[in-house]
Amino acid sequence: MKKVVLTLVLLAIAIPLAWILFYKYEGSGPRVEVTLPSLYLKKSYEMSLAVSDKGTGLRKIVVSILQKNNEKVLLEREYSPSSVVSLFSDKRVNKDSFIIPVESRKYGMNDGEALVRIMVADYSWRGWNSGNVFYVEKKVVIDTKPPRVKVLSSNHNIERGGSGLVIYRLFEENVKSGIMVGDNFFPGHSGMFDDKAVYAAFFALDYTQGPGTQMFVTARDLAGNSVKGGFHHYIRDKKFKTDILNISDRFLEFKMPDFDLAEIEDTFVGAQNPLLEKFLYINGTLREKNVTTILNVPKDTVGEQLWEGKFGRLAGSATRSHWADHRIYKYKGKAIDRAVHLGVDLASTANAKIRAANGGRVIMAEAVGIFGNSVIIDHGFGLASLYSHLNEITVNKGDALSKGDVIGTTGLTGLAGGDHLHFSMIVHNTFVNPVEWWDATWIKNNVTSKIEAVKLMIK
Repeated sequence: MKKVVLTLVLLAIAIPLAWILFYKYEGSGPRVEVTLPSLYLKKSYEMSLAVSDKGTGLRKIVVSILQKNNEKVLLEREYSPSSVVSLFSDKRVNKDSFIIPVESRKYGMNDGEALVRIMVADYSWRGWNSGNVFYVEKKVVIDTKPPRVKVLSSNHNIERGGSGLVIYRLFEENVKSGIMVGDNFFPGHSGMFDDKAVYAAFFALDYTQGPGTQMFVTARDLAGNSVKGGFHHYIRDKKFKTDILNISDRFLEFKMPDFDLAEIEDTFVGAQNPLLEKFLYINGTLREKNVTTILNVPKDTVGEQLWEGKFGRLAGSATRSHWADHRIYKYKGKAIDRAVHLGVDLASTANAKIRAANGGRVIMAEAVGIFGNSVIIDHGFGLASLYSHLNEITVNKGDALSKGDVIGTTGLTGLAGGDHLHFSMIVHNTFVNPVEWWDATWIKNNVTSKIEAVKLMIK
């Protein structure tokens, strides 16, 4: 009997002791999740830290930043120990989270590399009661200075709806730079010059932007530091024609069946004039979507000048509609809609051969709503040409073209009422006046002379 009692006593002592030892010597360390907004520390920088320990609970957290022999503790937190006998101590902390500001300038640190150190320990008895320890060092770069930009080109004269070129030098790598025109950003590209620190940015004013439009060079580094600087420029104003287009029942009966609008078609059923309602939808909502599609394409560009000399136009053609004509659409004498024509309509003979206006690469060859069968050619540095309403496309996306290569034939696909070519020039994401690019003198004064002047300057 005594042996039984003794055994029970020993078990009563041994089992809890074994459990305590097993619990207190647990080997699963703390879990740490740290988020750095970027590897570059700028003036306002916050890192987030989430720590947890499912076992014995958190003991200590230390977060610091170190540069050479200068170490600054950003966060130091100690937690009360858990009970020896309970897994469910009220004092035990199993998780915590922090947002830690990092203000390196206040710590006497300079721009350059640094280390962020994170140490988290729990209350395990392992390591002679020092606990399981999580330790990590993360390399960061302190960068509080904005990039430097120097404009190299001069004589930036530009017209409402026209194009321009700014050439500038950057003094730091990995910088996003370009020209801001109003709220629109035109990216700069390296590659026009042997010196890769020299960038070229074609930019544009759309037909709504005239004198008074703000323009400046801007640059932003990986740390988020940014700078902007003005450049000398002059903006000439320009007025555009107003054109009246009469929409006939014959036109509606001829063109509207070409557009399959799927479930949208049902919305016109029951209208007093379903074909007219469909036209208004196409000329408004669909036009806006198609324009967005077209203007997204020239972002696929290369930092290489693929063109040379003035751009060609459809041989033997007459101009049927000018760039930025403000169109008023009338039906039975009543104005029903308005739009701005952002190209030049050129008419020759039916199914006339269309040739590439200049050297480049095909970045789109497909049908796009109101534009019909269309081809877009990238000429480098965000400059592109658009050919629309084609009856036939004879090139494919990715084809390299020389000036004069045949790309298709004229037609009346899309919203065209007769056989013609709709020709547009695009700078990045903005339609511009093609007449400038057909003019050798304009190109020399506004583009090539600047390039040659900068080449001499940086020799």
